[in-house]
Amino acid sequence: MPVAGFELRLAADPAPPEAAPPEAAPAFRREASPRERILHVFRAPVGGLFRHVVDVARLQAEAGHAVGLFCDASTGGARADAMLAEMAPHLSLGVTRLPMRRNPHPSDLAALAALSGIVRRLKPTVLHGHGSKGGLFARLAPAGGGEGPVRAYTPHGGSFNYRPGTALHRLYMLAEGLLTHRTDVFLFESDYIAGRYRAYVGPTDRLVRVVHNGIATAEFAPIVAGPDPFDLVYIGELREAKGVPVLFEALARLRREQGRRLTLLVVGSGPHEAALRDLAAALGLARDVRFEPPQPIRAALSRATVMVVPSLAESLPYVILEAAAAAQPLVSTDVGGIPEIFGPAAPTLVPPRDVAALGQAILRKVDQDPAQRASEAAALSAFVRGRFSMDRMAEDGLAGYAAARLRC
Repeated sequence: MPVAGFELRLAADPAPPEAAPPEAAPAFRREASPRERILHVFRAPVGGLFRHVVDVARLQAEAGHAVGLFCDASTGGARADAMLAEMAPHLSLGVTRLPMRRNPHPSDLAALAALSGIVRRLKPTVLHGHGSKGGLFARLAPAGGGEGPVRAYTPHGGSFNYRPGTALHRLYMLAEGLLTHRTDVFLFESDYIAGRYRAYVGPTDRLVRVVHNGIATAEFAPIVAGPDPFDLVYIGELREAKGVPVLFEALARLRREQGRRLTLLVVGSGPHEAALRDLAAALGLARDVRFEPPQPIRAALSRATVMVVPSLAESLPYVILEAAAAAQPLVSTDVGGIPEIFGPAAPTLVPPRDVAALGQAILRKVDQDPAQRASEAAALSAFVRGRFSMDRMAEDGLAGYAAARLRC
């Protein structure tokens, strides 16, 4: 129902936890645990953060917990609308969407007020904030009288990805420090972000756990290559921080200095799409680079020999987990938690912003003996299978909530 410009889709006063019929526990639950009422709070329903929230919320709901979502109404487009509509029947605490800005804005006060009303009405036992804006809202929202909810926070990079020493980084780290006092448990998605917190915010007496992003068993099925593949594929947001200009420069340099003309499929959308199209044309790559809108990752991977991730900053990107699981040959930069995904293969990662190094890594992978290339991809897939389980992610998150409650 529309309320002051908000789009609200809430379940009408869900029954208290004890009134719900028991459900069979999914595989990830090792033992019975009390039902939670979990409200996930985040901003944009896009990218890896959205995938993480959807996966966790689905598994929690399947395990018998009451779950709801609170997120932005102005981003995500038709794909987010469809995913949220599919999830809605399983979310007994409902889906609430209203406009949210990426950066701090006066409208944040209206969003925070709306969230506070929902918290007082639904009485969640857990408020789990994802990303900088979600973490801000989840930790600041008043909960009314009585025992308040456990407040959990998963950064997903967010404010921790700003360059240290800049004014914005100092401002956001100050805010993170202040918000620590409103946090019961940090559920960092990578050792890298946990390390950034220690380095730039400082030690904390709050509960800290690393709960890696996880993927499903079905995602380890090998990719079936399509006919006439591109040499390379990039999949992700079209913004400068993802390093796409560096990738274009590397391809132009290979063509100019070594006479190698490689084809690239760019799959994604974002605020810098027009500028990137102009850059490709200016570098003489217009015939070699094709832009296409977001699409299922396995479909995109099947259309190229090698996936390239030229990012300048990351946390623990799902796009690499998904490609690695499917044994897709990869070239990536050495940023964020990506070395945690590559494990023993981490020495093959490329320094960010290094055009020459990226170009040579691409050429080595494209020209590699196909059997050797497939063998290396299979070894990385096996490493990911042993460390990044979706069931473990869900189980460890629930355990983090419970441990935080015991400490309160």
